[in-house]
Amino acid sequence: MITIYLKQYNKIVRNADVKLFDDLGYDDILWIDLLSPTIKEQKAVENFLDINLQTRQQVEEIESSSKYSETENSIICNSNFFVPGENNFSVEPVSFIVSEGVLVSVRNSEFRTFNEAAKRLQMNAKAYTTGYYILISIMEVRIDFDADLVEALAKSIAALSKHLSSAEKVDKDMLQQINHLQENTMLIRENIFDRQRILSGIQRSERFPYDIYPRVQLMIKDVNSLINHADFSSERLDYMQDTAIGLINIEQSNVTKIFTVAAVFFMPPTMIASVYGMNFKHMPELQWTYGYPIVIGLMIVSAVMTYFFFRWKKWL
Repeated sequence: MITIYLKQYNKIVRNADVKLFDDLGYDDILWIDLLSPTIKEQKAVENFLDINLQTRQQVEEIESSSKYSETENSIICNSNFFVPGENNFSVEPVSFIVSEGVLVSVRNSEFRTFNEAAKRLQMNAKAYTTGYYILISIMEVRIDFDADLVEALAKSIAALSKHLSSAEKVDKDMLQQINHLQENTMLIRENIFDRQRILSGIQRSERFPYDIYPRVQLMIKDVNSLINHADFSSERLDYMQDTAIGLINIEQSNVTKIFTVAAVFFMPPTMIASVYGMNFKHMPELQWTYGYPIVIGLMIVSAVMTYFFFRWKKWL
């Protein structure tokens, strides 16, 4: 699907007809948004702007040059955007190309970021004279949403930490929740770094309008603060995981201690029973009239003496 944002009568008009490219010039178009485009739509945009759109493989590359690069007549930015799920996040790559002042975005999923950016564009058309401003606006909206995600994640971590501190028993589910939050935190952190690399490339560029650079500097500060916040969340989760594992180890140690003490209590009676369980022919005690109750009493006395010895040593 293609959406073309046109400048007409000081307003922004949306259209989805690729035939407009035959009648319009670069100055008439601000933004071409491609959502799961067909081959025909891709070819129409490439012919209109004389560019080559990025393939999915090119967008997903992690090299710095693949995140932000400049050619003779275009600027290319590739970034990952979050797709919220029921339990965790997934990421989808998005490609941006600015050529002749026209922004082209290529994506395969719906994002709130683009809807919000389009809303801002139509509410204040005079602030968006070229595609450069729309690209910056999209990045600003995306960073705001990233901040919301970081804040929501921090609240989830705080709630789990409170539950951990009041829980009588740490189970497998709690460790899985901690691990789940750790994965989301790492994913958010990686994508914030992704945004930082693009903004650094824009800041070094000399092809953007000069009034954009102060906004870029503010966004870089926001991104750095989000990275610090994500680092704190990651450290807090590590501490929670160590605490949970420590509590599990203490619980296991108590169980092991119970079995160890029980085994020690039964060692003297077991030894006495073993002696009189031997089958030697000459064992005088076997002829005693009261041998059986004496041995039973000796076994009880040995167990009781072991118990009091442990209490005296404060091992119990």
